[in-house]
Amino acid sequence: MNLEKFEYVMKKMVIIGIVAVVMSSCGQSSLNKRGSESDISQTEQSDSLTFGQVVFTVEDFSENYVGKVYITDTTEVFSKGWVAIFEKKSGRQLIKVDAEALSFDLHDGKLLANIKEIPYGEQSVIMYEDYNFDGKNDFAIMDGQNSCYHGPSFKIFLATDNGFEYSKEFTRLAQEYCGMFDVDYDKKQISTMTKSGCYWHEYSIFIVENNKPKVIEIVIEDCELYPFCTDSIKRWDGTKMIETTETKIDLGGDAVDKIILNFQIDKSEKDIVLFISSGSLCYVVIDKNGLVEFSYPMERIYKNPDFTFETKKNTITFKNKDVIYSIYDETSKVGIEINIDGKIYYWVGNNETKEGTINDLLNAKPDNVIIE
Repeated sequence: MNLEKFEYVMKKMVIIGIVAVVMSSCGQSSLNKRGSESDISQTEQSDSLTFGQVVFTVEDFSENYVGKVYITDTTEVFSKGWVAIFEKKSGRQLIKVDAEALSFDLHDGKLLANIKEIPYGEQSVIMYEDYNFDGKNDFAIMDGQNSCYHGPSFKIFLATDNGFEYSKEFTRLAQEYCGMFDVDYDKKQISTMTKSGCYWHEYSIFIVENNKPKVIEIVIEDCELYPFCTDSIKRWDGTKMIETTETKIDLGGDAVDKIILNFQIDKSEKDIVLFISSGSLCYVVIDKNGLVEFSYPMERIYKNPDFTFETKKNTITFKNKDVIYSIYDETSKVGIEINIDGKIYYWVGNNETKEGTINDLLNAKPDNVIIE
């Protein structure tokens, strides 16, 4: 469980203690408030309330509808129960969803609708929003904790001319990711997120076609080799999904122990960075868009010395396949000499952009550098 989710659960345990004290009066008042409406009354009376049980009335979200939420055991963080939606005018039940594990938060003793703190904060049991962009509000009803990391999940009911119709396609978006999906009404898009651990996330964007969600973008962010993060991207170009991959680096993160040398190659606008991560020296070329063009060593697990530091020449040398790279750092010049099968190429650096010095390796003593 991540820190945000842990703090949220702790907050809910405090709320549970409050509910255990006031639940009897709260439950009874919610039962009696609309006792004249037969369908609502019958639903409430279908469960004989005992200690720990309560029925909340939710009526802050619509002029036409009211919600009822039955909690079997308010002394638990997650409890069995059900959620029902009624028509206010007639009292007729329109939707009822049974749940194995409901979670709830109280606001001045009330259960509120339409709170959506994505991804790990409070998410209301009832949400009343337009999900298919047809101008009519639909319902998202919590049915348990079936999304990622035992997070809240929802069933989606779309508004039609004949009432509310269950949608398995929209429901999937509120079950297979992390909590409820987000809605961008300006772009008419739906976005979801899911994760596996701290270093792997998937972000998806959907549009609505033929009253069903259609994915137009999937970005998988893999930071298992942090500070390097690789994004695998699929985007809809109008006819098919186009796949691309790009890698970024977080040089300001805690995985970078020290930046030894940093300078720019003016001709190509590339940044050259030598840095230490987990006690080892790394080399990276970053293009003008901030993406990693090349990095060395290719594997982060230490096997053999990767670099040679020649102190007399003030150069760092390494070999990748058949190419030898020599990074030179002198008082008035900095750059890279590249030897490909005996043919020499030079990447001349801008000395004014230089930060740091190769000589810092003498104090840093990275484990994959031989000092000569």
